[in-house]
Amino acid sequence: MTPKQIDLVEASWTKILPIEDKIATFFYDKLFTLDPGLKALFVGDINEPGRKLVSKIGVAVSSLGQVDTIVPDLQALILRYEYSDFKDSDYDAVGIALIWTLEQGLGDEFTADVRTAWIKAYVLLTEVIKEALTDEVTYGFTD
Repeated sequence: MTPKQIDLVEASWTKILPIEDKIATFFYDKLFTLDPGLKALFVGDINEPGRKLVSKIGVAVSSLGQVDTIVPDLQALILRYEYSDFKDSDYDAVGIALIWTLEQGLGDEFTADVRTAWIKAYVLLTEVIKEALTDEVTYGFTD
């Protein structure tokens, strides 16, 4: 990612935070519309995963300039949670839901450049996640 793209992601995230209580609702509604089967991964009150979602996105956004520093923490987080059951199509649905959510929240401020920057950020982070999961299998860490 270029420094300008990182700045666009950071600035747009700051602009959307005032409606953070709606972000998770937008996101999960869209995600479960795209792939109803993913709902089974989220048991109980969706508000708790929603708060975690906003928090995780915030950490990722603030670390885009130094992704290497968050890789170990991100990989450990991924290996602790349900993402090991995700298929490639699930990541696609999550990405589509994320971009759609940002578009809804930012309105006219969700420009083509902002969209491109978020897509690049999402692709970068999913590559880190997939690498962590591949390493888990490769090194025999699965049950």
